[in-house]
Amino acid sequence: MQESIEKKIHALFIEKGWTLSCAESCTGGNLAARFVALPDCSLYFLGSVVAYANQAKVSFFRVNQKILDEYGAVSEQTAKEMAEGALKRFGSTFSVSTTGIAGPSGGSVEKPVGTVCFAIACHNRETLSWTSHFSGDRASIIAQASNEACSQLWTLASS
Repeated sequence: MQESIEKKIHALFIEKGWTLSCAESCTGGNLAARFVALPDCSLYFLGSVVAYANQAKVSFFRVNQKILDEYGAVSEQTAKEMAEGALKRFGSTFSVSTTGIAGPSGGSVEKPVGTVCFAIACHNRETLSWTSHFSGDRASIIAQASNEACSQLWTLASS
């Protein structure tokens, strides 16, 4: 049986003495739930904040209102500020953020349902941000976005 990506991250972070935090919007805590499902996650997982409303993004993660006004909540710029804000607020080694449109409504021509922006911040590296597009129903988009966030965190942390 293949080891899950969460278990690989779990083992690596414990071995290295690293810590992790999450800044979630469209995944609504799903990403954090994947880590806290594992025993001893308290050895590295510091926490997650679900900041769904723009005001929550501004007040907790210190996302600049000008970024939200210019690029919108679903943007790499916002994802980057969320991840960097969580990194500072939690004092973690790594932070992962997600912001997107899980549907079934809320999409547009420029940003259709299934658009998710991500970022991973780390103290000693430039923040990585990217956008992906998923299909399916709301639960499927949330699951796919959580999978992608874990996969990219593993790739970055294990390199």
